[in-house]
Amino acid sequence: MINFAAARESLGMLDTETTARLLTAAADVTLVVDEDGVIQDIAFSSEELARELAAAEPLRGRLWTDTVAEDSRAKVVELIREARAEEATRWRHVNHIGTGGASVPLLFSAIKVANAPRALAFGRDLRPLSALQQRLVEAQAAMERDYSRLRQAETRYRLLFQTAVEPVLILDATSGRIVEANLAAASLARDKRLVGMAFADLLDPASHDTLIALVAQVRATGRGDDIAVRLAADQREVRLSATLFRQDGALLVLVRLSERPGAERAPALPQEKTKLLKLIERAPDAFVVTDTEGRVITANAAFLEMTQVPAEEQVQGQSLDRWLGRSAVDLDVLLATLRGGAPVRLFATQLRGVLGATTEVEISGAPLVNGGKPCFGFAIRDVGRRFAPAQATQTPATRSVEQLTELIGRVPLKDLVREATDVIERLCIEAALELTNDNRASAAEMLGLSRQSLYVKLRRYGLVGPDEGGEG
Repeated sequence: MINFAAARESLGMLDTETTARLLTAAADVTLVVDEDGVIQDIAFSSEELARELAAAEPLRGRLWTDTVAEDSRAKVVELIREARAEEATRWRHVNHIGTGGASVPLLFSAIKVANAPRALAFGRDLRPLSALQQRLVEAQAAMERDYSRLRQAETRYRLLFQTAVEPVLILDATSGRIVEANLAAASLARDKRLVGMAFADLLDPASHDTLIALVAQVRATGRGDDIAVRLAADQREVRLSATLFRQDGALLVLVRLSERPGAERAPALPQEKTKLLKLIERAPDAFVVTDTEGRVITANAAFLEMTQVPAEEQVQGQSLDRWLGRSAVDLDVLLATLRGGAPVRLFATQLRGVLGATTEVEISGAPLVNGGKPCFGFAIRDVGRRFAPAQATQTPATRSVEQLTELIGRVPLKDLVREATDVIERLCIEAALELTNDNRASAAEMLGLSRQSLYVKLRRYGLVGPDEGGEG
């Protein structure tokens, strides 16, 4: 607290009435409180505040702590203690109980009266400040709501702008340069950055005069008639529409490119996907896509060559089992696996040509989605050269089947099944060894066996000497 430098000379000897008026004017509410905290007298600078605080019950003669809210009583006690000890009191926020139990916020400070067991408490009405703060909070909340709506609107605009299947660009109306472009417009630039380049560079030079006339019309009327222009990238003729709008004080033009009526085509694929499709079409391995029933949707040139069919149209809509497998069971096994969501890897079977040629093949397949519909894709590899040496095993296999056939009616069925299982198991092991050039570790991996299990079976069928070790 800093007092007047010369209080006596400046204020003189003030009488009681003048002092009372001075104290009343100095604060919104002034309390005279004795040492016990009882309000001895009170003055208000406004009648409205007096009605709010003292209309229900007079304040004189009551404990100050009884006239405030419960959360402010400790603050009042501390104010009285500091004033009694003649300490410098801090301003404290005190909530007085007003008419109807409403809380009236006041800011109080207290000072001890010289040579008297009393203290003066000066209060400032905080309601105007609270109202101002409330308006500020409401204005801030309104700004947040408006900002949120703007962000949502921008998000929707961005989503519509980027997911549009037609090329859409925003141009600077003065310079004609591209300010923004959506993803569909990326194919127009031949791997160049669209933003910043002149829009006219995307068009064939023969279309430049038409574009200039359209821009002049748009700047004059706000909108222009649709025109036909030719793209520089692929010399495709498209329809161009333009609309003028203003943003942040700048004139911009919204340009939309669309196919001309009667010239609709499928949306252009990204360049990487186009290269991949070209690779599949020219690959030496056969690729074919079927529906979930095994009917051919599309196939590459290698598949047509293996099946000896001259044109893709002749295989479309046909069931794949017309060319695939030694029987219809092979395709059923493939389709059942793919319908379960699991891929197929290295399924060994045959591919039959319409002119009688047969090819030993391995098939890998996976389920996929085409145009929102499920379908299956197959990669077919010719492995005839790899399996050529295995033809020598066919004769013993035929003899074994004949021998088993002769046993029908002579031995019980369960013994016949066990014998047939042993014959098939031995033939599979022999085939695996021949395919791997007698590499037993690779043969075990091919058969899905551990190396120890493979050696047990080799000894069982007499395919390995009793003294041979376990290394292949």
